[in-house]
Amino acid sequence: MFEKGMIQVAGVSDRAEAEMLIASGVHYLGFPLRLPVNAEDLSEAEAAALIADLPAGVHGVLITYLDKAEEIVAFCRELGVSIVQLHGAVDIEELVKIRMAAPTLVIIKSLVVRGDNLDELKVIIGTSAPFVDAYITDTFDPASGAEGATGMTHDWAIDRALVAMSPRPVILAGGLNPDNVAEAIRQVRPLGVDVHTGIEGADGRKDAGLTRRFVNEAKRGFAGID
Repeated sequence: MFEKGMIQVAGVSDRAEAEMLIASGVHYLGFPLRLPVNAEDLSEAEAAALIADLPAGVHGVLITYLDKAEEIVAFCRELGVSIVQLHGAVDIEELVKIRMAAPTLVIIKSLVVRGDNLDELKVIIGTSAPFVDAYITDTFDPASGAEGATGMTHDWAIDRALVAMSPRPVILAGGLNPDNVAEAIRQVRPLGVDVHTGIEGADGRKDAGLTRRFVNEAKRGFAGID
């Protein structure tokens, strides 16, 4: 399911934006829905319609803070996605239930960096790895309480340590933009990268020029670690 050097863009506003991202070389489109902090970019019905029309090779990813297996699986089926990115504190028992109810659903579990909490994140990996397919790092913003889409970076040495010890692939997120993504990849050596606010213009929409630069710089970074 995951390509080496994958690039995901989270926070798709509408069909025109999705088409621009795909034309720029983005193959994973993230749809944050049912969120406790950040505002949603589009409605659930709009997301489902957009996901249904994605071309072959382009994947819609549900990004959510839901933490109950039954609701997560039902929502994925409603949206028509085969990949879910879980940002909430999901109990292991719920991950097991997801696996039983939807064996083919691809699960990405978030690892939120809160300062120097490497030991805590290692414990999460140690207990959850048998039940997830990949991890994604992100940055906690203590001011807003947001655990993603903060535009804030964190210590990439933590990500590198997680990549080294995790039995599952790790996707790097948190404050990435066209200016730092290649260096971040060089330092962390992740499976892929995720960007949200780092390619947005002043109007809050994804900017085509910034998107193309991000994709090109990410590809340059991945080429350097092959």
